[in-house]
Amino acid sequence: MKPQRILIVALLLAAAGLVAFLVLAPRFKPAATLSGYIEGEPLYPASPLSGRLVRIDVKRGDIVSAGAPLFAIDPSQGEAAREQASADVAASQALAEDARRGQRPAELAVIKANLSAAQASLNDAQKTYARVKPLTDAGAASRADLDAAIAARDTAEAQVRAIEKQLQVATLGQRAEQIAAADSRVRGAEAGLAGAASRLSDLAPTAPLAGRIEDTFFQIGEWVPANQPVLSLLPADRIRIRFFVPQDHVADYRIGRDIAFACDGCTSGLSARINYVSPRPEFTPPVIYSRQARDRLVFLVEAIPQKPEDLTPGLPVDVQPLAPARGQ
Repeated sequence: MKPQRILIVALLLAAAGLVAFLVLAPRFKPAATLSGYIEGEPLYPASPLSGRLVRIDVKRGDIVSAGAPLFAIDPSQGEAAREQASADVAASQALAEDARRGQRPAELAVIKANLSAAQASLNDAQKTYARVKPLTDAGAASRADLDAAIAARDTAEAQVRAIEKQLQVATLGQRAEQIAAADSRVRGAEAGLAGAASRLSDLAPTAPLAGRIEDTFFQIGEWVPANQPVLSLLPADRIRIRFFVPQDHVADYRIGRDIAFACDGCTSGLSARINYVSPRPEFTPPVIYSRQARDRLVFLVEAIPQKPEDLTPGLPVDVQPLAPARGQ
């Protein structure tokens, strides 16, 4: 082979090697920072009842304090449910009072009269049995007459016992079961009233925490289905830093350790405390693909920032790698 051709081949091989080094070398070079992003976990206030949106007190971007009014749904249905529950309470209480009073005098008089008549019938049946029994034993009366007398006596006795039990139940102090059942119905009705009142108050909710209104999903006059979020509220204490750590360094990232991070447009000296380390590895998510991180096995780590109010969800962050923990 001519020297010129050898030289050309050598130059081509050298160029290919240089290109391969420039392309592949960053993959094997440790990353100066760890890639991640700011994540917000918003709340979605909703109404437990469907209705027309009659008021909305906030707009996108507003900063609200805890307890600030957010919106209101037409309370007509909720008020009707509360009135119905209130009527149920009143009816249950009336039944409980009636159970405690026992039967009215006129009703007791009827029961006592029935008892007297039954006792008179029993007395006659016993006399008939007492007259027929000796005659049957002497052969002057048939066995059928004796059986009829016994049946009449037993029927009269059963009638007396039934009326006596009815009188006991009707008498005050013997109605424990009925009173307990009536009281139980009262408690159930009162619980229903409390639930209706709570649902009515939920038609005009307030902010559970201070935060920023991310978006509103309905306009005044629109129909809002039950349990459908009307807006999204992002509290400051629900902002997290999520970043990804290579599998060979994940042992250094323990819950409670502090990390330093930076993001575009953010103030300097930002820090966060690790509160979660994923127990399962994954490949680097496409959203943070880079030549250094591509195809690497990583673990998701989450940290709570010290000053979350200054951070905007969605921004990428660069996290300074931690030094190995002591004892490793």
